[in-house]
Amino acid sequence: MANIGKRTLKTREGVDPAKSYPLDEAVKMVKERAKAKFDETIEIAMNLGVDPKHSDQMVRGVVTLPNGTGRSVRVGVFARGAKADEAKAAGADVVGAEDLVEKVNGGQIDFDRCIATPDMMGLVGRLGKVLGPRGLMPNPRVGTVTMDIANAVKGAKGGSVEFRVEKAGIVQAGVGKASFSAEKLVENIKAFADAVNKAKPTGSKGHYINRVAISSTMGPGVKIDPSTLALGAAGNTGS
Repeated sequence: MANIGKRTLKTREGVDPAKSYPLDEAVKMVKERAKAKFDETIEIAMNLGVDPKHSDQMVRGVVTLPNGTGRSVRVGVFARGAKADEAKAAGADVVGAEDLVEKVNGGQIDFDRCIATPDMMGLVGRLGKVLGPRGLMPNPRVGTVTMDIANAVKGAKGGSVEFRVEKAGIVQAGVGKASFSAEKLVENIKAFADAVNKAKPTGSKGHYINRVAISSTMGPGVKIDPSTLALGAAGNTGS
């Protein structure tokens, strides 16, 4: 345990927890401190000025990162007939209808993202208690209930990321890997932050984006100055 403590302290050297850094500098700092023996995920956390207990302050959406996520995503699709064939041709890992519902109900969930055609939602709706807590329930608002199965599967495989605000008003997601170049990480982070910014709900008043930080899986969090994210006018930013 002592070695783990020393390593953690080492990664925190040079990071001022009270300071917000320009995006480019923050990315460089996080990459330099990603020293694990595996390719660490770069994660972003955005603290928003919303209270998700109110329906008009819910933040939810999907964004396709320009450089992908760097992780392999298993996609499950609820569909029948030609749409099931379309899903398989697009690269879906698990495809089915009643048979897949039975498997999921039995605890066999072999996918990271879930897509369904609209006609399947009567069946899929019965899985709310299973898929909901895992963030896997298909939803038309984020493009996972659709007839355009091929593009939905390709998007999920190619770098689309769903986001949803948590109870404390925080949105977080993986936006790449430590092995990505700094330029690619900056592009992904800007794309994610822009999508969250554009998803500002009508019930949000005052500052919308309060704090932003990035970190690697094993590294310390580094705060980002929101003004360096080049966001549009959809939401106000705080310091």
